[in-house]
Amino acid sequence: MADPLENEAEEAVREDGARQRFILEDTGFDEVPKKYRRFYRKWAGPGDSLAPNEVICPVCKVVIRSTRELRPGDRVYCMPCMSRLVVVRTPAGTLEARVAY
Repeated sequence: MADPLENEAEEAVREDGARQRFILEDTGFDEVPKKYRRFYRKWAGPGDSLAPNEVICPVCKVVIRSTRELRPGDRVYCMPCMSRLVVVRTPAGTLEARVAY
């Protein structure tokens, strides 16, 4: 069970506009140069869940990862399929990427 003080601290950080930061490890995604492998991972299917710093590319179904929390309006790049994407919030409240070009 999560500590209530941690939740309050997290909410305080979000209220002042600061984004949550994440440390990314290499996931072994070998479809991009080694330097960029930590920013991508394969989608594991219906049982897989996304973190606040992840979004799925609608073109190639690869998970794009960021070192910071993603928010609507952020732009991300999918190196495997060379798509530029914009992060949007769906009516269900989840984050989704839409192709910009």
